[in-house]
Amino acid sequence: MLRLIALLSLLAAVAACTNPNDLGKAPVPLGDFKLGYNVVVAPNIAKGPLSRDASNEEWIASMKKAVDERFRRYDGDKLYHLAISIEGYVLAVPGVPIVASPKSALILNVTAWDDAAGKKLNEKPEQVTVIESFSGETIIGSGLTQSKEQQMTNLSRNSAKLIQNWLERQKYQENWFGGTAADRKPAAKPVRATPKTPAAKPAVADS
Repeated sequence: MLRLIALLSLLAAVAACTNPNDLGKAPVPLGDFKLGYNVVVAPNIAKGPLSRDASNEEWIASMKKAVDERFRRYDGDKLYHLAISIEGYVLAVPGVPIVASPKSALILNVTAWDDAAGKKLNEKPEQVTVIESFSGETIIGSGLTQSKEQQMTNLSRNSAKLIQNWLERQKYQENWFGGTAADRKPAAKPVRATPKTPAAKPAVADS
């Protein structure tokens, strides 16, 4: 728990954010990637300080939906599985605007598997840590402006986007998914644009 608090405090200071509202655009090339199993677990999830409650089942459902939404768009030649373990979270509660309102955050561990080879692509799980994006709505704290469900959806979508960014880096740096050579194939078609969600809304399992 102390580690979780330290991480969330650091994130609140740096406020790294991402934009998950790009699902209406063609997905970034990921070589021969096609999503096989989408496995999400939460065996030892820790709830951070000043947080609303959310069940393991709620988090698993939210994260699986976000991963499917982002990665089922790819139609490569090989199957790859994603195993995600939800480690900790904070869902901001109403507080004193600006000064004391906490930020929502989520911590995941992610492992990618090569189906044909039957092995992990990364032996050590990749940790993905996400804090809610800043906007006019969340600068006073999403606990004041959003429901628990909205916060979870936004964090899950942001997490899926950061997982995509990580996979893209690995494709270039470690030649995952056939490397850049496999990018010569036509890109997968984008899905119909998903209505943008409030800005708060963005490893792994040792499976």
